[in-house]
Amino acid sequence: MNRTMGRRQVLAGAASLAASTLLPASPALAAARFRAVAFDALALFDVRPIGALADQLLPGKGGRLIDLWRIRQFDYQWLSALSGRYQDFWRATQGALVFAARSLEIDLQARTRDRLMQAWLELRAFPDVAPALRELSQAGLRLAPLANFTPAILERAVANSGLAGTFEQLISTDRGKTFKPDPRAYQLGVDAFRLKREEILFVASAGWDVAGARWFGYPTFWVNRTGAPPEELSTEADGVGKDLAALVAFVALAAGAK
Repeated sequence: MNRTMGRRQVLAGAASLAASTLLPASPALAAARFRAVAFDALALFDVRPIGALADQLLPGKGGRLIDLWRIRQFDYQWLSALSGRYQDFWRATQGALVFAARSLEIDLQARTRDRLMQAWLELRAFPDVAPALRELSQAGLRLAPLANFTPAILERAVANSGLAGTFEQLISTDRGKTFKPDPRAYQLGVDAFRLKREEILFVASAGWDVAGARWFGYPTFWVNRTGAPPEELSTEADGVGKDLAALVAFVALAAGAK
């Protein structure tokens, strides 16, 4: 049995799962031979407990704090990459938290700040992640996160989720001292897998990451857990689904189109 047929047999049963959530494969995608899958961390790991913790620690204020914190968190990462004045995800995230609290006139005590930051080291995977990764791995695909998280956050999230040994490696954009959607960040996946970019399926959790990955040249799947609208950036994902079960189905369909 050749490797391609092995993939088809392992994934065939998944093709009917969530098939209605998938976009038709493009001609380029149908011709692609995926050999690896790279995941944005937020497609794998659930950050909602951080919001719940903020509500617990700051009753009546946590929701507003989280909203502004997340916006500034991305702003600081992108400014860091664009300016050439790199600071890693941890420092960008902590700075964004302090700024958000000051902007909202929230008295953020050091112990509260530290507890909210510690929550980034307590992330766990969504329930659909482990079974989907198992199926993809059994199909012969190489797997790795390709994330803006620091190596320490990635390592802890994997360990907390019982996923040790699942990934070939953990790819943090800290290696390149930049952040997605900088093309240098996506290039880290090519360098790590030593594959052509069209052989690596990139799994995004946000529309902007879909655009960045597509512009770089990756085929993409969008795990759109929140039902967000696509970005108006003149590009779209090759496939869309609400969870990683839909990703498995998408990969099965793509394999069947070869």
